[in-house]
Amino acid sequence: MNSAENDFRKRFREAVQSKAGELREGETGQRAKVELSVRAMEVAKMLSSRQISITVLCAVVRVSEALAIFAIGLACFFGYVYPDERFSLFYAAPLLFGSLLAVGLIQAADGYQLTAFRSYAAQLGRIFAAWTVVFAFFALAMFFAKLGDTYSRVWFAAWYAAGLAFFVVSRAVIARLVRKWSDEGRLERRAIIVGGGQPAAELIQDLEAQANNDIRICGIFDDRSDDRSPPIVAGYPKLGTIAELVEFARLTSIDLLIVSIPLRAEERLLQLLKKLWILPIDIRLSAHCDKMRFRPRSYSYIGKVPLLDMFSKPIADWDAISKRIFDLVFACIAIVLLSPVMAGAALAVKMTSRGPILFKQKRYGFNNEVIDVLKFRSMYVDQEDLMARKAVTRDDPRVTPVGRFIRKSSIDELPQLFNVLRGELSLVGPRPHALGANTNEKLWDEVIDGYFARHKVKPGVTGWAQINGWRGECDTPDKIRGRIENDLYYIENWSLGLDLYILFMTPFRLFNTENAF
Repeated sequence: MNSAENDFRKRFREAVQSKAGELREGETGQRAKVELSVRAMEVAKMLSSRQISITVLCAVVRVSEALAIFAIGLACFFGYVYPDERFSLFYAAPLLFGSLLAVGLIQAADGYQLTAFRSYAAQLGRIFAAWTVVFAFFALAMFFAKLGDTYSRVWFAAWYAAGLAFFVVSRAVIARLVRKWSDEGRLERRAIIVGGGQPAAELIQDLEAQANNDIRICGIFDDRSDDRSPPIVAGYPKLGTIAELVEFARLTSIDLLIVSIPLRAEERLLQLLKKLWILPIDIRLSAHCDKMRFRPRSYSYIGKVPLLDMFSKPIADWDAISKRIFDLVFACIAIVLLSPVMAGAALAVKMTSRGPILFKQKRYGFNNEVIDVLKFRSMYVDQEDLMARKAVTRDDPRVTPVGRFIRKSSIDELPQLFNVLRGELSLVGPRPHALGANTNEKLWDEVIDGYFARHKVKPGVTGWAQINGWRGECDTPDKIRGRIENDLYYIENWSLGLDLYILFMTPFRLFNTENAF
């Protein structure tokens, strides 16, 4: 059964991704403009606020309480024991152990779950019990180790009372904030049901039957418009088609797509997933009413509703935070170290041709958001190509003499470090492409199906494709396909170690200027 489960997942994922990577043949039309219904637009506006990661929130509370407990004990020591006794490992050990034990016991009592944060009275009872057990342990340990006269009893009593007062106040604040964020819908996983009719109705009923689940169903999308997919399913409206769902997900903050189509409808599932996998959203297949059964641990669960994980958001929760910290630290270091180079480039651009020093170009950012990417201007101001409809070629007359040098050396890209500070770019990621980038007068998303999957993460100043030789002009479909394959490899295999490796290798790869014009 284990091999069957793996084969099923692998076959679906490979089928979707291989189809999405194929070249389209014979297409010359422009991108179709997808317009959402009035109801879908209203829902999109309601869901525009950013979510708060429950995983990160719970972890922040854990760390904050451990540090606060330690600090309270330390303050009690300096307030009563010091200077009669110097602070040493003798006192540091129980402070550190007590803080960690308290957090561990609260965790064991489910005190760091969202349901506990919401219920002030219930969580306070668990915390009181856990905090009391910590000091009961200290009392027993000192009794059996005959250390009763060694430590200050007043210090322990003060630490216990002050710690309890801290929990009373802090958990009241947490409960109020959690209720506020819950009312705003920021502490729920926003879910869209894909597929309508009876399977969707049964799925919704099962989800709503799960007590205290954090799922908020925001609507239904389905391509069918006949009796099998009515406009209202289990009280939720059908907001549009699958094509409209892709556009809807780019306008809103959605966490989860749950596909309610039976697993046996393989061809229909493949067609749906082929359209949806480009989105930076968790995608799950509902298995609650399907006859195909895997082992229980093969599923993820919402309450008791089984789901098969198909695609996950590439960089989420702590990964997203660590990558952002990485970007800020290394971008600031780079700006300081490269400031003489940037100052020299700015002066050279200004003195050798008229026009502004910086060039702003509209490019695709995360989840297809359009951003202004900064570069040192390398073209004559009256010949700038804002949409990049015509790629720069060797000895291009539009490029200034200084522009040729800064383009070959990639110095023109250095202002993008400020895009990193603004949060529009990452230091490492798929390079942001201009809106009008094309090959043989075909936009790149018309050349490569699944092209927009590269926007599941923030674009980067440098990337895996660039250090592997995919730099410069993309005048053939094979060149753009090579870039996309490298971009997708990076997304699937991301780690901070990979980012560090790419940053380290980038300066060495810049010596290869064969395709840089």
